[in-house]
Amino acid sequence: MRSRLGGSLVCTALLAAVIGSVGAPLITAVATGMGVSLDAAQWTLTIPLFTGAIAGPLLGRLGSGPYRRVTILITLAVVVFGGLLTVLPLPFWVLLVGRGLQGFGVAGGALLMSVARAHLPPERAASTIGALSVASTVGIGVGYPLISFVDQVAGLRAAYGLGFVLSAAALGIAWRALPVEEPGELPRVDTVGAVLLALGTSGVLLVVAEPEVWASPWWVGCVLAGAAVVLAGWVAVELRVPAPLVDLRVLGQGPVLRANAALLVAGVGLYLLFSLFTRFVQTPAGVDYGFALPGVAAGAALIPFSVLGFVAGKSLPSLIARVGERGAYALSTAIAVAAALLFAAANQSLVVVLAAIALLGFAVGGISAVMPRLVLAGVPQGETASVLSINQISRSIGFSMGSALAGLLLAAGGAPLPPEHDYVLAALWALPALAASALVVTANRTTATRDARPADRRQ
Repeated sequence: MRSRLGGSLVCTALLAAVIGSVGAPLITAVATGMGVSLDAAQWTLTIPLFTGAIAGPLLGRLGSGPYRRVTILITLAVVVFGGLLTVLPLPFWVLLVGRGLQGFGVAGGALLMSVARAHLPPERAASTIGALSVASTVGIGVGYPLISFVDQVAGLRAAYGLGFVLSAAALGIAWRALPVEEPGELPRVDTVGAVLLALGTSGVLLVVAEPEVWASPWWVGCVLAGAAVVLAGWVAVELRVPAPLVDLRVLGQGPVLRANAALLVAGVGLYLLFSLFTRFVQTPAGVDYGFALPGVAAGAALIPFSVLGFVAGKSLPSLIARVGERGAYALSTAIAVAAALLFAAANQSLVVVLAAIALLGFAVGGISAVMPRLVLAGVPQGETASVLSINQISRSIGFSMGSALAGLLLAAGGAPLPPEHDYVLAALWALPALAASALVVTANRTTATRDARPADRRQ
């Protein structure tokens, strides 16, 4: 059973990642096929981000012990139902509901990691958790060209139908592979904490995921202030209730806190570059830059991203053995910096841009693979899913901020098609975020070394 469990978990996570990538290649098709604006169609990509971030901590608490298998299966069943809603020829709002339900699949990744940590030997658990984290990177490169091809050949609903079929396959694999947990009491859920966290997170995500609202500073300030008040209330509740949704005392430990901060900041830089690269290669003909790649070809341009992300995940154990976990993280951020500089220096060549995309994939894969090791340092096994779900929120907010920042920087000049140097300047904006993320991790190492010395002397 254990020999197949790791592979089954990774396969389930990969399928979920492909399902999560369904929205991005279909935004234009949704707008034209369903008669809605591009801004409205963008919500087919945004709303799964909201539901995944909001549902993550709740699912993490429900799946923290004896009900882990049941929680994962119900979560995947919700994703299947959401996929069905996207296939049926129903109004646009039903499609949004379906996409929102599919966002639960993103939230389920933390539960799959907790299964690996609980049921696999330590070394296999660490490598499997890393592979589960990298699956999201590989899934993008698989999903984009595949979904684009199906949309081009068979239409919008068929493309969403592929997501439905994949979600059903993920549910079948999980049903057969997930181990039965030891019986125990139903975990207590802090309902008030769950509602407060959902409201606060939604406020933050609304601002960072929808840059159009930035045109009104007063509105942005009100939303962020309201979110801050709600999240402060959530912290107060979590510190007092006997069974908190998230154990903030664990989450506030130095290594966990710094790992989450590093991922949030790195996410801004990584997704800024990802958004720039994918948009650059699709720049239509008639300007003196870009390559006018159509949907399928633009999706295929992400294959190097996934391949190098997979390579990063596979090479991580040997890399950690040589330079340590924090060294591997710092090296991954340095490779992302190299991708940005390569793009800025020679973006007239498609080969060079594809090389930059590949380097970015390696960086994202390396950071994704090493992050669970950093964030789970010293975390009790029972808090695995809960802590990883908060890490997922950090990642989602960082990615949303990076995507929004890319749009803001490219739209700053007011032209429908920004000049080439705007892409170069936007890519350079990623460098401070990546450097800051690496510094946070380096500070983590310094603090850990300093804290370890008194213990060493006592021994």
